[in-house]
Amino acid sequence: MLKLDFHPAGRHFLQIPGPSPVPDRILRAMSYPTIDHRGPEFGALGLKVLDGIKKIFKTQQPVVIYPASGTGAWEAALSNTLSPGDHVLMFETGHFATLWKKMAENLGLKPEFLGLPGIEGWRRGVQPQMIEARLREDTQHSIKAVCVVHNETSTGVTSDIAAVRRAIDAAGHPALLLVDTISGLACADYRHDEWGVDVTVSGSQKGLMLPPGISFNAVSQKAIEAGKQAKLPRAFWDWTEIIEMNKSGYWPYTPNTNLLYGLYEALEMILGEGLDNVFARHDRLAEACRRAVRAWGLEIQCADPSVYSPVLTGVMMPEGIDADAVRKVIYERFDMSLGTGLGKMKGRMFRIGHLGDCNDLTLMATLAGVEMGLQIAGVPVAASGLPAAMEFLMSQPNAPKLKAAA
Repeated sequence: MLKLDFHPAGRHFLQIPGPSPVPDRILRAMSYPTIDHRGPEFGALGLKVLDGIKKIFKTQQPVVIYPASGTGAWEAALSNTLSPGDHVLMFETGHFATLWKKMAENLGLKPEFLGLPGIEGWRRGVQPQMIEARLREDTQHSIKAVCVVHNETSTGVTSDIAAVRRAIDAAGHPALLLVDTISGLACADYRHDEWGVDVTVSGSQKGLMLPPGISFNAVSQKAIEAGKQAKLPRAFWDWTEIIEMNKSGYWPYTPNTNLLYGLYEALEMILGEGLDNVFARHDRLAEACRRAVRAWGLEIQCADPSVYSPVLTGVMMPEGIDADAVRKVIYERFDMSLGTGLGKMKGRMFRIGHLGDCNDLTLMATLAGVEMGLQIAGVPVAASGLPAAMEFLMSQPNAPKLKAAA
């Protein structure tokens, strides 16, 4: 029997960039009794969530829902559109772009990794001009797809996907555009149709505020047509039968019924708040967080302010200080989890998540815990960051309108 002895008072502060805290409202919805996934009640649920999730992706095209993590949706995007040996152009922006490239290699594709040299590439977004230049060189159109990460969770950088589409079009290249917005969806503005994305990959455990276990492929008609010629092996991931059965609200396999209950509730919450309001809330909290980091005298991982992420803020540690040791102090003293540095940034930075079910007081408590932890760990702090964050939040009200008491 597993024995857990660590039971401090109050709720654990889960301030990593996902999984994000699951609201009680969603947890209650997931506790409903499981129903027959072939019965009429389930069909009605399926149609509702399939319609609602299109609004989140801003698409009129099919959105395929898999009972899997975002990694599964990565594989689905590749295996449904490509063939063994296909040349794909991928852009290095961080740890997750690197993992997607490794998957492409494992599937028998031939990925080419573009990017800025060294650590610099992990501090900035996708460079559309580099993609355009490379595609112009590919006069034989051997490159079959361009794969980029929208919000790089490992670095706190949100790339300009519309600019990537413009770059592909300017090169006159027919390559598919595949985009990972696993951490960006429902946090940062994303427009599958308007930006001409062919396959958008996402997951449930970030802006959608669900536990891990659901992943998505939003697909264009061009991607569906490409799938008819694709030769990579696929069975579970094959979206052909899924899209067909989804027309009546069902799946060709046993779906994760109770997570779909949660997804329905999450969609109600997000669309009830208003998608643009959700984006504005994330932008506002992110700016308050960054102001606190600057007041501490610490460096923000993302070096280009034009692509700061609204989902998370990466905080660089001074030379000689182990970021994971600082995280350990904060976890043990204040029962708060922060995101670790990944890949090239291991031990050099930690990540503060401010996504999903997050508000002003959640952020202020998080920043207070971080600031106390920094001081306990002996990190030189120029000044308190709390007044800077508070001043910004007070000057930029975003509180919901409350009904007056009767």
